[in-house]
Formats: sequence, C-alpha cells, structure tokens
Amino acid sequence: MKITGEGKLLRIFIGESDTLRGHALYDVIVQKARELGLAGATVWRGIEGFGAASRIHTAKILRLSEDLPIVIEIVDGEEKIRAALPELDALIEAAGCGGLVTLERAEVIRYAHGAPQSK
Repeated sequence: MKITGEGKLLRIFIGESDTLRGHALYDVIVQKARELGLAGATVWRGIEGFGAASRIHTAKILRLSEDLPIVIEIVDGEEKIRAALPELDALIEAAGCGGLVTLERAEVIRYAHGAPQSK
C-alpha cells in the first residue's frame, strides 16, 4: 500500500486504565483499525494531562498515576477514516469511558511498505 497527498489524522484521547471486555481500550482500538484496513495506528502514552473532569494524571514520582493519558493516532485517506469512525466511536462508547476524538488534515509525504529484510 502506498499513500501520498491529502489525508486525515484521527486522534483519540483516552485514559490508560480504560478497558473493554477485559482488554486495554487502546489495544482494542488498534486491533479494530487493523481489521478495518487502515494504514496504521500508533499509541502514545503521555506523562501528564487532564481531561473533562480536570483531574491531573501524572507520571511524577510523588503523584504516581495508574491512569496516564493515551493518544492513538491513525492516518489514512479521508474516506477510509470517516468510514471507520462509527466503529471506533462505538468501542469508546461500549467501554463507558470519556474521551476526545479529533480529525485534522494531514499531508502525507511518504507512506509505503518497505521491502522485506533478508536474514
């Protein structure tokens, strides 16, 4: 698969402790993105943040949190991202957690699968 030009960047902000059916929600979302054939997904673990409840979650040693911010980024063409949104949103809803989902323009400079490396 090769993608260049105008695309969309989907960002999903959730908490590290958010789960669905006994699995980390971020893992469930990444697996669903793969199942839907999206180009790729990356999960980022934040060191500090707050959400709608304004409660600070931090990795500072004196205030160790078990619910650090998680950001899942998915980039693909607009059509594929918009088609995937209802299913991804349903996962967040089913988990019963809060969250934030944003969609923004992304110029894809290069995205292509590399050649297999020889051993």
